[in-house]
Amino acid sequence: MRSSLLYFSFFLFVFSGCSHLVPTYNKRVATLEHLISAKGLKKEIVLTRYFNLFSVHIDLLKCKDSTANVYIEGDGLSWITSHIPSNNPTPIDPIALKLALKDKNPCTIYIARPCQYTNSNSCKTDVWTNKRFSIEVIKSYNEALDKIKKRYKISSYKLFGYSGGGAVATILAAKRSDISYLITICGNLDTAYWTKLHHISPLKGSLNPADFSKELTKIKQLHLIGKKDKIVPFAVFKSYLDKFNNRKNIEYKLFNEFNHHCCWVEDWTKILKMIKR
Repeated sequence: MRSSLLYFSFFLFVFSGCSHLVPTYNKRVATLEHLISAKGLKKEIVLTRYFNLFSVHIDLLKCKDSTANVYIEGDGLSWITSHIPSNNPTPIDPIALKLALKDKNPCTIYIARPCQYTNSNSCKTDVWTNKRFSIEVIKSYNEALDKIKKRYKISSYKLFGYSGGGAVATILAAKRSDISYLITICGNLDTAYWTKLHHISPLKGSLNPADFSKELTKIKQLHLIGKKDKIVPFAVFKSYLDKFNNRKNIEYKLFNEFNHHCCWVEDWTKILKMIKR
C-alpha cells in the first residue's frame, strides 16, 4: 500500500530518506517517561482480546460516578518514509499525551494506539498502516473502556481524539451509549475523502468515521481544526459534516494560526476553558 508522506507525523518530512535519524523505540519510550516523571501517574497495559493498549492515568479510585476524560493518541510513527512502514508506531511527539497532561480534571486517562509503547505477536505493520481503524482496533478500545469503567465505577466518558485518534474516538462514540461529549483535534473524520485528497491508497480494512453519521447524530460533538493544517485540512471535516442531515449537535472551531502540530499543546489550557463554557 502506498502511504502519504504527510500522514500524521511532522517528522516524516524531516526523516524521509534519512531513516537512520529516526529515534529508536527506546528513545521514544524515554520521551514518554520524561513527560510523566514526577507527576504521580500510573502506567497500565489494558489487556484486550485483540491488542494490549498502553495507558497513563492517576489513581482513578476517586472517579466513582464521575465522567472521565479519555485522550486517544494519533497514529504516531506509522511510516519511516512514504514507502517504508515503521517497525513500531510509538510516537516521536505524543501530542495527545501532552494534551492530557495539561488537563486538570483528576479523572483523565491517556490511551495510546495499538502497539504504541508495547510489543506483542499481534503487532503487524498493517495494524498501524491500512488497518489502523479496523473493527478489531475499535473492539479493543471498547473492551478497554468497559474494563476501566467497571473497575473504577466511572459513569461516562468525554472522548478527546488527536489526528488519527480522532477517527478512533468518533467511531467509538458511534458505538457506545456512555459518551457525553466527543472532541476531536485535527481529526481525520472522513478517511475515504482524505485518501482521495492526498492521492493515496484507500485504508483497506479500516472503518471510516463518516459512515456513522446516523449513529452520531445524537452525540454532542466539537471538532477543533487548524486553518493551516495541510495534513488533515478543513475540507476533511466539511466532507464529514456533509454526511449529516441533522447537525444541531455538531460544533466546530477553526483556529487561524494553527496547523496539525502547532499550537495545540501550547494553548490547550485556554482551549479547555473554552470547551467547559
